[in-house]
Formats: sequence, structure tokens, C-alpha cells
Amino acid sequence: MARTRALAAAVLASALALTPASAAAFGTIEGGGQHREHERITRAALACRTAVEPGADCFEPKSMDQLAGHARTFGAVGSPDSTEVADPAAHCDDADFLDGGGYPRTREQATAALRNCVDHLRRRFGEAVRSSGGVLDADGRIIDAEVSVDPDCELAPKDEPRAKCEAIEAFGRALHGVQDFHSRSNWADEADPGRSSGPGNPPGLNLPAPSPVLDLRGTGVPAVPRELSTGCFVLKDTIPGTGVCAGRVTHAALNKDNGLVDPGTGDATEPTTPRGLVRTNFAKAVTGAVVETRHQWQDFQGALEESYGAERGARIACALTHDTPATECRARAGGSGRTVLVVFFAGVVVAGLGLGWGLRRR
Repeated sequence: MARTRALAAAVLASALALTPASAAAFGTIEGGGQHREHERITRAALACRTAVEPGADCFEPKSMDQLAGHARTFGAVGSPDSTEVADPAAHCDDADFLDGGGYPRTREQATAALRNCVDHLRRRFGEAVRSSGGVLDADGRIIDAEVSVDPDCELAPKDEPRAKCEAIEAFGRALHGVQDFHSRSNWADEADPGRSSGPGNPPGLNLPAPSPVLDLRGTGVPAVPRELSTGCFVLKDTIPGTGVCAGRVTHAALNKDNGLVDPGTGDATEPTTPRGLVRTNFAKAVTGAVVETRHQWQDFQGALEESYGAERGARIACALTHDTPATECRARAGGSGRTVLVVFFAGVVVAGLGLGWGLRRR
């Protein structure tokens, strides 16, 4: 019986090593070669820098903690590495292709895998837009209980009832995928000029962010460059690939996952992966992820205004980014009312001046 159990365990381990899975791209934890890269990229992109800066374009500290993570928490952007770690679509895995003939996968197969990723991230983006509406009541007022982030948001698989937390988690999951795209694809990087091209050294596209492939607000089919590739991944992630990844571009060959990211500036240093060590590939991946994150937040605000109208959409964005939206965003919500009062009193003043002028002429 003991030998049977040992044999079963060995078979299971072998199967796992040969089965496609999903790897953590930019790191979520501190340790094992990772340095919380997802958190630091998100902070570099969207955190407010000073006490006087807060606005809808940056997240205040407590709200940023929910999106990016802090201390020992993953945060929304890290949550796919907890509950979707084995889903290639959540990380843009397995969309590998190498031109030139004889490659084990076709361009069409690789493109289909990448579009699955985009569709998955679009669903997360849409979930975030829909959940965001719950921070306001029917009259457009902030609901205090729905925007509180004290205590911290409970991420899936736990049940989180607060609308702000639900929206931030869904948006963070979308951000995770777009950041992974820049880490584990050849969109932004370059091949090693000292080695011949092949599965272990695929060509790089050296393209800037944001990528039109990642149009999460849109509904059309994204155009995919012929040489665009992500990496095939199995648990035994090697160069060259093994199991179903044999002869293919692997995650190990293409990723630029790990290094140090300054959460204030986005500066990227000390890369540790083979592809990340080529020229400035790690810095390009981080810069691409930062730019992409900012772009997605801008698109998200546009989607809020499209779904809820300009005034409510702006108020929702304020509620998501501010730590005390019940006071800060409620005051902003009165902007249109204050404008009416200003116009009214201006009219009274003008009318009074006109009356005075008329009396003087008499």
C-alpha cells in the first residue's frame, strides 16, 4: 500500500510537471525571488504622491492599499495569484508563437489564446464598472456603508458585500492581467543580440505602451501582430521547454518578472531573469505596465461616465479613490448645485445694477 501511494504521488507530480499551468509573472509576494512587483507597479502608476494631490486620477493611501496590497495582503491586483493562478486567461499565458515554419502551434492558436485573455480581462473590467454603481443610492448620494474600507476589503473567495471593495477587486484583477502581458510577452522587449533567434530567444517587438491589444473598454476583436508571443508554462518551467511546452517559447525564456521596482517613481533595477537581463528589458516591461495601468484607469473613468452619466460617473470615481468619500465626494457632488446658485446670484447682481443704472438715468 505504501508503495502504491508513493507511485501515485510520483505519477501526480509528473503529470503536474507536464501540464500547462499559470505562473506568477510580476511578483505578488516578498520572497522566492519576488519583490511585490505588482503592488509596486500599481503604486507607481496610481498612488497619490502628496496630501494636496488627491483627485480622481490617484488613489489615497487606504484606498490604494485595497487595490495594490500592503503588508502581507495581496490586494486586488494580486488576487489572481490566489484564486486564478491556474487560469492562463487571467495572466495571458500560452499565447506563444514563433514565425519561420515548423513551430508546434499556429499563429491562429496563439491569437485565440491571447484573445481569450483579453475577453477575460474585459469581463473583469465590466464587473468593476457594474459593481461601482453600488456606491451611490437612487438619488446619486454616496452610501457610507458601501464605500468604507475599514476594515480592509475581503477578497475572493471570501464574500465581500461592500460595493467599493467589489469594484476595486474586479478592476485590480483586470490590472493584474495587463501588467502580466507586459511582463511575459515580447511586446515591449528585445531579443538577446548575442544569441541566435529561436524558442529560447524569440524576437522582441520593442513597442510602447499602452498596447491596442488590451482595449478592455472595447468590444471589437483586437488586432494581434504576427510576431507577438507570450510564453508556454508548465510547473517545470525551463529553457528549452518540457512536456507540452517542448519546442515552444516558454515562460522561462520570455518573462521579465523579477527585479526591484521603486513604488514612487516606477524606476526598475536589478533584474534577475534571463530575458529581463537583456539590455533594458526589465525596465521596459515595468514602464509598459505602469503606463498601461494608468491608461486602463483613464478608460475606466470614461466607462463610468458612459454608464452612469458625467456627474455620477465622476462621483463614483471619487468614491473609489478617496479614503473618506462620504465627506470629500459628497461636497464635490454639490458642484452643479453651487453653479446654479452662483448663476442665480450673479443674475440678481446684474439685475440690481441695471435697475440702479435706470434710476440714475431718470
